Amino acid sequence: MVSLQAGAPDGQAAPSGITAMKIFHCPDCRANLFFGNLVCSCGLAVGHDPVAQRFVTDQPFCANRDRLGCNWICAPGRHFCESCRLTSVHPDLSVPGNGLLWARAEAAKRHVLAGLMRWGWFDPRDNGPRPEFHMLAEATAGGPVSVMMGHASGLVTINLAEADASERVRRREMLGEPYRTLIGHFRHEIAHFLFERLSDSDVFVTDFRALMGDETQDYAAALARHYDQGPPAEWQAAHVTPYAAAHPHEDWAESAAHAMHLTDIVDSFLAAGLSAAAAPAEGYDAFAETDPAHLLDAAIAIGVAMNHVNRAVGQPDLYPFVNSAGARKKLAFALYWLALPTAR
Repeated sequence: MVSLQAGAPDGQAAPSGITAMKIFHCPDCRANLFFGNLVCSCGLAVGHDPVAQRFVTDQPFCANRDRLGCNWICAPGRHFCESCRLTSVHPDLSVPGNGLLWARAEAAKRHVLAGLMRWGWFDPRDNGPRPEFHMLAEATAGGPVSVMMGHASGLVTINLAEADASERVRRREMLGEPYRTLIGHFRHEIAHFLFERLSDSDVFVTDFRALMGDETQDYAAALARHYDQGPPAEWQAAHVTPYAAAHPHEDWAESAAHAMHLTDIVDSFLAAGLSAAAAPAEGYDAFAETDPAHLLDAAIAIGVAMNHVNRAVGQPDLYPFVNSAGARKKLAFALYWLALPTAR
């Protein structure tokens, strides 16, 4: 049985419409605030502090607040928040519509980074390198250009066409995918970046190769084979998606992205005041879980329940995947290493 106790969002949200994770409170009137809120229903302008996980009024707001709807605060003496600082290239804003697509992409990036920061990635405790983002649109003043989404040596390129809902659906159907979102793209590409950081550990590399294979095999040839022949018939026995079967790098990126999805599903479900027989008790912190199997059991049960609810009104499944025992081993592996900063 699933029960809903939380009400509708209060306050003014950023243009993206994205809400996420924990539910917060106004520092003045204590009304509910959601992840994308800029202003409380009481009229107070607020900023989100992703490290303290609360809304504040006594810290400088990000300089992209008016332009992009960014509601994060920034460190004293800086103009941009920890998320906006990571974007080094933005789209051609002389082209109508590019600004809105960029704002939507930045909102999705903030969502993903906030979750990673709860594990200790990219927060003040983390002295390691950060990813750099190029937010590129296919529409430019000089005419249409091709933009390849991907990661290379710390640089994440995001194609802002994916911020257009109708275009994203067109591409999802063209590729026969059950799921395609901006948040999913960011999680996948950032997972590639995290692989590079984790590869400094010999233990990680050894365990990764034993589970997912040798990542030094020819990547371009593997992808060409995947797109020409498709995944192997038995892909679901050991992979979370067909694309994960293309190459060990993609196996990791897909598994890590899904580990992020499933953690966020549990966290958001409980934050909204929902309960279910298989869900953890109130007060459970999905990002502090040290037993990946326990989190996966809860997340998959919640996903099945929410799929059932979505079907009642003709909406797509919240989590349209079936995770085999082999795929769950990889999800557990990803969860262990994603949560490692917190464990330390």
